[in-house]
Amino acid sequence: MSGHSKWATIKHKKGAADKARGKLFAKLIRQVEVAAREGGGDLDANPTLRTMYQKARDSSVPLDTIERAVKRGTGELEGVRYEQATYEGYAPNGVAVLVEVLTDNRNRTSADVRSVFTREGGSLAEPGAVAWQFERRGVAYVAKDVAEDDLMAAVLEAGVDDIVDEGDTWRVTCEPSALSDVREALESAGIAFENADVTMLPSSTVPLGTAEEAKKVLRLIDALDDLDDVQGVYANFDIPDEVLRAVEV
Repeated sequence: MSGHSKWATIKHKKGAADKARGKLFAKLIRQVEVAAREGGGDLDANPTLRTMYQKARDSSVPLDTIERAVKRGTGELEGVRYEQATYEGYAPNGVAVLVEVLTDNRNRTSADVRSVFTREGGSLAEPGAVAWQFERRGVAYVAKDVAEDDLMAAVLEAGVDDIVDEGDTWRVTCEPSALSDVREALESAGIAFENADVTMLPSSTVPLGTAEEAKKVLRLIDALDDLDDVQGVYANFDIPDEVLRAVEV
């Protein structure tokens, strides 16, 4: 698994268990609400909502909380109207960064995002400067104790595009709309997976060969991720296993 993928997985595991759980819940609920507003409240007819709904359930968000978010999105309950926005920039060492937000105050969010980039040694870029380096994909990671042929047989008809060897895991990729079908196929086959989500995959990566380089970039990524309005932070860094272990300590 690439260094960036490993870091995302580590953050996912920590986020569901540490003191930031309330903030994580709030972000997931907001995602559910916006998905319902844009595509309707029917899980079967709205693959984006189905993915966000499952993501919230995976993080133990209470079912009634999720259902209220769906109703706010469809207008059955009153709620704040959130606007989607994307910010692009660079972290130290020329690492490309893409930040997705849901906000009810774009001016506040823009100022917060700019402040983090400046404080952590990065810089905002013009729209389009970074986004072309990423593609939105559905991704699931499966441990290597499953043979590639068995994995392919289990998910082929679910709409999987590719299975990539990333060291100690297989990276299964698909169209975002097919992610829920891929999850169901894995579950039906009894194949365990982790961190199945819609994400932005970079077309190329920037290697970070030292712990100092990695820490500078990860401080920026973490600071952006901590902002209440930020829903996703994607970057094209790659950290070798030995450097990532040193950063984790």
